[in-house]
Parts: sequence; structure tokens; C-alpha cells
Amino acid sequence: MITTENLAICTQQNRDAVYTLLRRYFSMDRPLLLQSDLRYELLEMEKDCGQIDTLNKFIFRLQEGVFNSPWAYLALRPDIAKLEFVRIHQEHLIPEKITVSEFLGFKEAIIKGETTEPVLEVDFGPFNRGFPKLKESRSIGQGMIFLNRQLSSEMFARIETGNTGLLHFLGVHAIDGQQLMFSSNSLSIIPLRSQLRQALEILETVDDETPWSELAPKMSRLGFAPGWGYNAARVAETMNMLMDILEAPSPSALEAFLARIPMISRLLILSPHGYFGQDNVLGLPDTGGQVVYILDQVRALEQEMRDRLQLQGVQVEPQILIVTRLIPDAGDTACNQRLEKVNGCTNTWILRIPFRKQNGEVIPHWISRFEIWPHLETFALDVEREALAELGGRPDLIIGNYSDGNLVATLLSRKLGVTQCNIAHALEKTKYLHSDIYWQENEDKYHFSCQYTADLLAMNAADFIVTSTYQEITGTREAEGQYESYRAFSMPGLYRVINGIDLFDPKFNIVSPGADAEVYFPYTDQSRRLHSLIPEIESLLFDDAANLSARGALQDPDKPLIFTMARLDHIKNITGLVELYGASPRLRSLANLVVVGGKTDPQHSSDHEEQAQIHRMHQLMDEYQLDPQVRWLGVRLDKNLAGELYRYIADKRGVFVQPALFEAFGLTIIEAMASGLPTFATRYGGPLEIIQHHRSGFHINPNQSEETADLIADFLEKSQENPAEWERLSQGALDRVASRYTWKLYAERMMTLSRIYSFWKFASGLEREETDRYLNMFYHLQFRPLANKLNGHV
Repeated sequence: MITTENLAICTQQNRDAVYTLLRRYFSMDRPLLLQSDLRYELLEMEKDCGQIDTLNKFIFRLQEGVFNSPWAYLALRPDIAKLEFVRIHQEHLIPEKITVSEFLGFKEAIIKGETTEPVLEVDFGPFNRGFPKLKESRSIGQGMIFLNRQLSSEMFARIETGNTGLLHFLGVHAIDGQQLMFSSNSLSIIPLRSQLRQALEILETVDDETPWSELAPKMSRLGFAPGWGYNAARVAETMNMLMDILEAPSPSALEAFLARIPMISRLLILSPHGYFGQDNVLGLPDTGGQVVYILDQVRALEQEMRDRLQLQGVQVEPQILIVTRLIPDAGDTACNQRLEKVNGCTNTWILRIPFRKQNGEVIPHWISRFEIWPHLETFALDVEREALAELGGRPDLIIGNYSDGNLVATLLSRKLGVTQCNIAHALEKTKYLHSDIYWQENEDKYHFSCQYTADLLAMNAADFIVTSTYQEITGTREAEGQYESYRAFSMPGLYRVINGIDLFDPKFNIVSPGADAEVYFPYTDQSRRLHSLIPEIESLLFDDAANLSARGALQDPDKPLIFTMARLDHIKNITGLVELYGASPRLRSLANLVVVGGKTDPQHSSDHEEQAQIHRMHQLMDEYQLDPQVRWLGVRLDKNLAGELYRYIADKRGVFVQPALFEAFGLTIIEAMASGLPTFATRYGGPLEIIQHHRSGFHINPNQSEETADLIADFLEKSQENPAEWERLSQGALDRVASRYTWKLYAERMMTLSRIYSFWKFASGLEREETDRYLNMFYHLQFRPLANKLNGHV
């Protein structure tokens, strides 16, 4: 591992090279150098003096540099989830290890100038010092596994004394006022063992299929209530699990037992921003993959909740509420309806609650996700009142989505005492270069001061955090992760974060979403395919574009199709794919390109970034004369049509390409792979974990256009020569999705997490009062004034 200590040795051994490199950095006359800048200058220097391995390894572990002659301050990332800071004098060349506060202070002074005003330092580290932490970076994101080990270890130490939080937890457990598991909340180990033995003896004398209703009279006399199982066999299994835990608890046994406890029947999900609905919303401002994610999520969760309750013999109907914002001026969407049932569910509803002005007046129009912060506190109060009324009581779990939903989840869970789960979907901080240090320049447009403060509050308040990938938390060896970016940063004039989030906290868990299996299934499954949609698909792809929002007319319809589908914004890099296709005669000779995204007329878009990408698309189509080979559809496809389109392209032995500059996860990648379509996707972000290179797809570098074009062309040529090659990648994609990325697996994992963290919260005995006070102070002294100031702005 490259560390500060290694640097000192490297500097002594290579003084001339270090000195030369520092001079190059200073000569750039830029105070902040990015990782890419630092590496580029090293590589340029090595062209003249050759590579120095130790120096090369060190520079490739730097995240950023701050330069003001004669000092260079460097952020060193020795390994994943590790961070050190060092400074080097240009003349003395003696590396000195410094604190995070010193590094950030130097950075602030260089960018914003020296100041004598006191700086507020935000440090969440001391408040969690009593909590168990992971030791190895490879274990990050496996918090539940770690907690199971901790809990079973503690239980093993306490069982012989009769002191176990598990029994207390079971004793007070109830749903809808119905006592579960035990009829008494006064339990101790020795008599309980006797009760369990007697119950198991009774169960041995009856048929396995005997329902709980017939077992109840005898079981209740022994002190057992419903919740053990729906029939004798299930009851016996559950009781034997508890007997094993009381004998010698193990992590796997504890997880299996807790997964059976009927604990979650009412679920509250928060997603305030954008247009949240089931129809006509995708493509509207701030509305995209998060909506699809949540709607697919709740269908799987409701079914999983129902199945688990029924298996345990609990006659309770599960209920899920998705709470979002009501928008009176909702256009042709249903976002002005207070209550809407979710299609495909029995008891899952969208509850919409409006934002209000300070005088209580309802705000009728849509508000950008960057400007909703002043309304969230009042929104949370309204949610509490209306959601509790709809649910008939407190929820068993609250799930926040994105920065705004996570903040509202924090406010509600603290007040109601309910377990809180956060899902970020995307954290804006890594999307915008230097958005922290230059926050004031961006404040009028993005209001990052509110958003990053809300993120810090919600991250540290959550009982557990769900991410789609490992990289979302920690990044890769080359680049930091989204959550990692909140560990240490500065917003000059506001505060300096020296310990914003602990990546080794066991609250992080990786639970990857899937694709709707009813919509996205293999192209080979002919019995389920929607053949009636084929004429419509062929019309979209090949008919004259005069009556469509489209450009281009494919002259050779027999060629395989390269397909991409995404929002038309810079980060999705659709124009980058069109450009590399246009610049590659080889690729153009092998396949046509189909683009589904955005709009084709910039006047039909209200988003400035999308407008710029639309103009760029037209420019590229003209420059490379692509109309005979590229079909650009500025339409939104419903899910069934999109699913059949993936399969149609698979029929023609095409491929799917996701060329984003960065992608947090990539649901379209899962959809394409679930359809059996060979997929090429960016190596930056979640797709690096989803795809196994050359086995279930291909990783591409969106910054290397020629390399990407050649990779796609190579595969298409090999597939033409040997169709088995295309089929090998297609089957690899299907196998990968089936093993890791389904909503059924997601729902099972989420319900188990909910139980483990609820039990941990109940039984750990570790107080969080200090943390709660600090969060409360941070909210009232930082977030509220910022939000109130914005309230005047909007």
C-alpha cells in the first residue's frame, strides 16, 4: 500500500524527479489540480526521463492537489476507503503528514482568501465511537452480515446469565395490536427452553399440515401466540431455530430466525420531488429512473410482505404508502390526485401531499428538486398526519429516496421512533466539479448548501443505507465513491467537514434492484412475447419520420441494430455514442444505430442541458451524414413496448450500448441483459459490477471513442462469422441477471435487513442520544436557516 511514509522514502530516492514534477504542477498556474491533471503531468514527464515505479504508484493514488508556491498540499488515497493528507515544500522536498482540517484550511485560503472568521468544523466521528465498525474495506456494504456476527457473539456471552435482548424483543412484539410469538412479555431462558420442548413434543404428534388455528388452544396454554408459522411443520421449524440460538447462537441461525419474525406490515416510502405517477410522467423535469425503481420495488415488497406474513400464520393485510408531492397544475398526469392505487398491487397506494407557502396556501406548480428545501419541514408534518391516518398507525419501516426524501424520512423516523432506511439513487456532489469549494458561485442555481447539509443529516441519522453497488459507497482504486465524497470537504463561509460519514459503519448494505420480470424477459420466451407490438416497433424504426418525433430513415433494415436509450443530458453521453459511430466507417458498415432519448425539437424541451444536447445531436447527424444509418426517436416508450423493443433487437442479433460518462447503477443495462441482449456499458460506476467483462457483456471507456467503436465492431464481426459468440454473451447476460439482479431477491433482502436493523436498534443497548442531539443542533443551526433563506429566494 502506498502511504505517506512510503512517499518520504520515494522522495529521498528520487529528489530530482519529484522536484521536476512539482515544478510542472506549479507552472500550470492553477491552484486546484484534479486526479487526471496530476497523472497527465507525470506521464508527460516520464516521456523524457522514463518511468519511476514508486513515484508513479504514488501519483496514481492522489485524489487532488492544492498548489500555492512554495507549498503543495495533496490528498492521498492509499487504498479503497483510506484517506491521508500530506504537504511538500517545493525546495525542501520533505513530505509532512497533515490533518484533514489543515488540508481543507489551506484549500479554502487559496481559493477564497485568508479569513480571520472562526470556521465551523463538522465531525460526526466521536459520536459513533462506541458502535462496532468493520475493519476491512472489502466488507463495506455487508453491514447486515457484520451485525449478525456481533449480535450472535453478544448473545452467546449473555445467554448463560439469562440476559438476552432477543427474548425481550420477542416478548413485546405485536402487529396491529395483536400480540405475536409470546402471550407474555416476561420471558427468561430456562422456563422458555422447557416451554419450547413441550411445544415440540406436541407438534410431533400432529400432522405437518395441521393449521395454527387447530394448534392455538394447546400452544396458547404454553404461552405461545400466533407468528410461529401457518402450520405445524413451519411452527416446529421456527421453534427449533430458536432452540438452536438459545443453545449456541450463530450469525446464519440468527439471520434465518429473524427473517421469520412477522415484523413488517406497514411501510412508508418517501419520494417528494418531481412528478411521481404511473402514466405520462417519465421525461418530465426531475422525473426518471427513481420513479421506475420505486414502482417496481413496491410490487415486489408487497408480495414479499404478504408471503412472509402468511407463512408465519399472521392474518394481517400488508400496506405500503408511497408519499410524494401533490401538484395541482399537473398537466396530463395524475399528480394532482391525492390518492392513487399502484397497478399490480393489492394494497399499495401513492399518497400525494402538496407543498404549502408560509401562510398555508397550496403551491400549484412544479418546483425543481434543487429548490424544494424550504418546504420539506412543513411537508413532513403534513405527511405525519395524513400517512398515519391512511396506515391506521405508525409504519414499521420508513424508506427515504434521494436527498429530499431521506431528509423527510429523518424528520419522521426521529419523531415516530421508526427504523429508517435511506436510498440515495444519486448524490449530486460527485456530479458537479468542485461544487463544494465553489458552492457560493452555484448557490443561485443549485442551492448545494441545503442539499449537502441535508445529505449529511440523513446519512448519519439513518439506521441503514441501501446502495445498488459497492462503488456507490467506496468507488474504485482509481476514484472515490459517492458516499466517500462526504467524508471530508469544505464549503467556505458555511462549514468544514472533517468527518462527514464513516464508510466502515455497518449501516451500509448493497441490495441491487432488478428489472420487472413481467416486462423484461428473454427474447427466446416466445409464449410470453407481445407479438402484436411488432408492427408498431417496425413503424418506429423504419417508417417515414414525417409523422413521428424522429430523425433519420434506415436504408438497410437488415443490418443488426446498435441500440441505446436514456435521457438526453450530458452525463448520459448519447451524443458521444453518436459521434464515435459517425467517426467509425467500420462500425457503420456493420450495424445501424437506434437512439431513443430526449426530444428532437429543442423548442419542445424546457431543460437547458437537454436543449444543448438536442442541438449537438442534429449537428452530428449533419456533420457525419448519418440520416441513412441512424434512427433517432424523441419519444417515450411505455414499459411493454420498451421490453418488446429490446427483444426485437435481440432477434436481429443487435446489441445494447450504455455510454454514460458515469452511471450510479443503470436499470436499462439490467433490462437489456434480462432480455438477452449483449450489452456494452460504461466502466465508470455501477455497470463495472453488473457486467462481467467478455462473459455477460463488455465494459467500455466513454472517453476512448476509437477503442469503444473497435470493441463493438469486433464483437459484431465475430458474431456474424460465428453466431455462437453472440449467443454466448446473450446467455451470459441472462444468467448474470437471474443470479444477482431480480426484484424478488431485492425484496427478500430488504425485508431481512428491516428485521435485523430493527432488532439491532431495539436490543443493542448502545445509546444514540449524543448523535441525535448533534444532528438536531446541526439541523436547527445550519439547515433551517439555509432553507429559510432559500424560501425568500424562491
